[in-house]
Amino acid sequence: MSTGIPPLRRPRRPAWAGRTYTLLTAAAVVTNLGGNGALIASAFAVLDAGGDSGDVGLVAAARTLPLVLFLLIGGAVADRLPRHRVMVAANTLNCLSQGAFAALVLAGTPRLWQMVLLTALGATGQAFFNPAAEGMLMASVSGEHAGRAFAVFRMAVQGASLGGAALGGALVAALGPGWVLALDAAAFAVAAALRSFLDVRHVPPRAPGGGLLADLREGWHEVTGRPWLWAIVLQFSVANAVVGAAEAVYGPLVARDRLGGPAPWGLALAAFGAGTVAGALLMTRWRPRRLLLAGTLCVFPLALPSAALAVPVPPGALCAVMLVAGVTVEVFGVSWMTALHQEIPEDRLSRVSAYDWFGSVAFVPVATALAGPAERAFGRTAALWGCSALVVLVTAAVLGVREVRELARRDRPVAGTPAGPPRPAGSADPPRPAGSADAERAVGGHG
Repeated sequence: MSTGIPPLRRPRRPAWAGRTYTLLTAAAVVTNLGGNGALIASAFAVLDAGGDSGDVGLVAAARTLPLVLFLLIGGAVADRLPRHRVMVAANTLNCLSQGAFAALVLAGTPRLWQMVLLTALGATGQAFFNPAAEGMLMASVSGEHAGRAFAVFRMAVQGASLGGAALGGALVAALGPGWVLALDAAAFAVAAALRSFLDVRHVPPRAPGGGLLADLREGWHEVTGRPWLWAIVLQFSVANAVVGAAEAVYGPLVARDRLGGPAPWGLALAAFGAGTVAGALLMTRWRPRRLLLAGTLCVFPLALPSAALAVPVPPGALCAVMLVAGVTVEVFGVSWMTALHQEIPEDRLSRVSAYDWFGSVAFVPVATALAGPAERAFGRTAALWGCSALVVLVTAAVLGVREVRELARRDRPVAGTPAGPPRPAGSADPPRPAGSADAERAVGGHG
C-alpha cells in the first residue's frame, strides 16, 4: 500500500568525485582532525613531564628534520612503488609511533629522548606519505574537473584542521594529552584502512626505472626544466620560512606584550584557518584562466600579518588581516595544485611533489632558529618588517618569470599527465554555454 511519501534518496556525488577521490578526502579529514589535536597534546606532554620551552622546541624540530632528510627519497619511492601501498605503510608507522607515544604518556614515564625519537619516526612516515598522497590525489581526478576537486579537497582538509585544533585543545584540558595522542593513533589506523580500499585500476603501470638516484635526477630535471616550477618552489622556500618564523616566534611574543595575552593570538590563527576554508570554497566556483598569475598575485597578502604584528594593530584588525591572508593563500594553493596536475606527467608527480615539499620546509627550521638572534640584533619591529618585505620581494621576482604570467588553464591534460579514473559508460560533460568560463572567473579571484 502506497503512503504517498516519496522514498528518501541518497545524495548523489558529483561525477568527478569517484571512489578513490572520496576515500582520499575522507582519510585526510580523519587524520587532520586527529593530527592538529596531537600537535597541542605533544607540547603539553613534554611540559607535564617536566620539560621546558627548549624541550618543546626539540620535539618540534624532530617533527621537521626527518621531512628535510627523507622527502626526496619518499618522492622517488612513491613514483617507483604503488602509491596507495606507500601511503598505507606510512600511516601504519604513524599509528604505531603515536600509539607508543600515547602509552608512555598514559603510563606517566615519558622521557625526552623517547618523545623525540617517536616524533621523528612519525615525521619519517610523513616524508614518504606526503609525495605519495599528492601524486595519488592528482591522479584521481580528470583534467576538466581538477580545479574544483582540489578546492573541495582542500576545503575539507582545512576545515578539519581548524576543527581539530579547537577540539584538541578542549580534549587535552578534559582528558589529558595521553588520550588525545591515543585518538590520533586511532585516526591513523582508520585512515590506513580507508586508503587500503583505493581503486588504482586507472593508474597506468610504470616502466621500471634506472635506480633511486636516476629517479631523483629525473625528478630534478623535471623541476629545473620548467622555470615556473623552480621559481615558485624557491619563492616559497623563502616565504614559508619567514612567515613560519613570524607566526611561531614573534606572534606569541607580540600577543603577550602588546595584545593582551595568548587569547587574541589564538583568535588570529583561527581567523587564518577560517580564511583558508573560505578561499577553498571560493575556488570551487572561480576558474582563473591564467592559473599561476592569479595565484602569485594572491601571495602578496601573506606579507600583511607580519606587517600587522610590526605596528602592532588591534586584535580585531589582526584577525581581519589573517582572514584575508588565509583566503588568498588558499587561492594560490588550489591554482598551484591545478597547474601541477595539468603540466606534470603522472609517473613523475610524486617526485616533483617531493621537491616542492622540500623547498617549502627546508629553511623553516633555520628561519625559526634565527628569529631570536635577529630580534636581538635589529629589534622585533624591524625583524617583522623584514619578514614582510621578503615576502613582497620574492613574490615580485616570481612575477618576472614569463611562464608564471602566461601559463593558462587547459580543460584537457597534455599527453602523459593525469587523466583521472575511467568514467562510467555513457557519461558526458554537460554543455557549457558560451562565455561560461568568463562568468565563473568574474565570481572571485604550497606550495
